[in-house]
Amino acid sequence: MLRSLRNLFRLIGIARTLARYDALFPAEWLPATGGLVFAARLLSGFRTARDVRGLRPGERLARALQALGPSFIKFGQMLSTRSDLVGETIADDLSSLQDRLPPFSSAEAHAAIEAEFELSVDELFETFEDKPIAAASIAQVHVATILQDAESATESGTDPAETTTVAVKILRPGIEDAIARDLDLFRWIADLAERSQPRLRRLKPIAAVETFADSLRWEMDLRMEGAAASELHGNFTEDPMYVVPEVNWERTGQRVLTTQWIDGIPIHDVDDLVAAGHDLEAVVTKASESFFLQVFRDGFFHADMHPGNAFVSADGALCVVDFGIMGRIDRPTRYFLADMLLGFITRDYARVADVHFQAGYIPANTDREVFQQAIRAIGEPIFDRPPNEISIARLLAQLFQVSERFNMEAQPQLLLLQKTMLIAEGVGRRLAPELNMWQLALPLIEDWMRENRGPEARLAEITANTILAVQRLPDAVEAVERAATTITDGRLSLDLRNASSPKWPLWLAIGVTAVLAVIALAD
Repeated sequence: MLRSLRNLFRLIGIARTLARYDALFPAEWLPATGGLVFAARLLSGFRTARDVRGLRPGERLARALQALGPSFIKFGQMLSTRSDLVGETIADDLSSLQDRLPPFSSAEAHAAIEAEFELSVDELFETFEDKPIAAASIAQVHVATILQDAESATESGTDPAETTTVAVKILRPGIEDAIARDLDLFRWIADLAERSQPRLRRLKPIAAVETFADSLRWEMDLRMEGAAASELHGNFTEDPMYVVPEVNWERTGQRVLTTQWIDGIPIHDVDDLVAAGHDLEAVVTKASESFFLQVFRDGFFHADMHPGNAFVSADGALCVVDFGIMGRIDRPTRYFLADMLLGFITRDYARVADVHFQAGYIPANTDREVFQQAIRAIGEPIFDRPPNEISIARLLAQLFQVSERFNMEAQPQLLLLQKTMLIAEGVGRRLAPELNMWQLALPLIEDWMRENRGPEARLAEITANTILAVQRLPDAVEAVERAATTITDGRLSLDLRNASSPKWPLWLAIGVTAVLAVIALAD
């Protein structure tokens, strides 16, 4: 009862904030919320903030969520990947949600570092800038310097007394408690929605909140972000033109992350890039190639590629930071994506439909011809556009919307990929409007398809599966022998009084043996 009252009062306060930004429309989508909407507008004095007048609904919602604080900013970023729920226009507006908050004090930053490592800031760093260079909803970043260790100095041939610049990311004080309170509210609303609104159950609000809670839990452990940065760095060790900062694990813990400092021009500062003499087409080419390799080669990609997280260094290398949001795609899903995109490129819409059914994304009883027709309606308009206007991200968004009408369950990893592709396309068009970044990656795409989806690759896959089956055969034979011995020794008690045929025990024994053999093979 106390929990319900507490959350109800919080909900009224949230509705009041939404009303101030004229962003109550999500509540209006739900039935039986007219009273709450009216009360919120009444409490806000029917006044709308001046700076949101004339903005689109999604832009107004983004402003309101930013005013509501960290959890709501993150929630808005999650919604920006769900165009299937909020529509493409609102999702696009939410993708520009600014994750910025006022910084916390330098005294709190020092206290957090010292509590994490039980050492003073002066012991850990040669210098430490008290004014942060960035302050977001979960953490803020400071610039510091450290002495080079002897091994690094020897490798680089530099003086061990020289310092190295690092970025120090620190969680906001009390952020865990604030997030926990907000998650309790989200869970309460989701539970209420599932119990009172049966039509909303297909959207699985409780499961969605738990997924959101999991992502926040990982984001509030900066060791996990460090591990993500380390993995991505390892994937591109041999590529000097794609730079991922190294993690300083000695100065990294649950609430503090220290990484190599990245120096460069923000990728969205076109004028500065041109003035510095950078080849913008080369930058877009590197962006498209690195993104393709992350998705298809590695199945692990940077999923927060807004312009503030990418820089171009003096030598033209593409540098990325902030690894709190990463995406993973397993090999079967990569094959699904490759086959589907190839089907669109070759206008083989039957193939696009088939891979959906083979992946189990579409219910087996769906009319395949009707689904194929819906896919054709998405693909055909693409070929009437010049290459630089073709958006693979928007094609995927339309495909997910159509597939949802055929009861395709949401695929979070694909929605995150689609939103990341949309942001990447936007950056690419800003740098080189006449180019299509996916067309630039075509040689890599062709090589990957030949190696992984061509006849030789399929033969290798069949061979590997055959070898695996052969390797499992001794276990299956052993299971058969064990089952036969059990029956022969009388340790398996069978009631055969109702058997009408004298051959029944034999057939039953064979059946039990076969089942045990199948189980052994499945294991």
